[in-house]
Amino acid sequence: MTTTRTGYAIIATGGKQYWVTPGAVFSVEKLEGEAGSELTLTDVLAVHDGKRLALGRPQVAGAKVVCQIVKQGRDRKVVSFKYKRREGFHWKKGHRQSITTLKVLDLVPPPVSSPKAMSAGGGMVADGQ
Repeated sequence: MTTTRTGYAIIATGGKQYWVTPGAVFSVEKLEGEAGSELTLTDVLAVHDGKRLALGRPQVAGAKVVCQIVKQGRDRKVVSFKYKRREGFHWKKGHRQSITTLKVLDLVPPPVSSPKAMSAGGGMVADGQ
């Protein structure tokens, strides 16, 4: 298993996609786990290790992103307000989404193999800069 400290990955979690690099800190919808514990995200859509770009169809087989849970918390309050003039109608509700803050420790690209085997696994590999 080859790990890298450069490059980037595009991951999907909570119905959203995130572009992450090693050392990046970002917030996602709540994931189970305690602060300080490690979490492995395997829903990797694309990964670039500095030399190769692996694209998934839809996921890259064998690629993963290793993260550390920084904290569990709640996002800012979102207020929904409806009002109809001259009707005496107003409606106000607030919502705070539970979030998990993650720090990317490492990007693990897919194992090096032939492009033919890679496409059979659901992705393609392109060599580049």
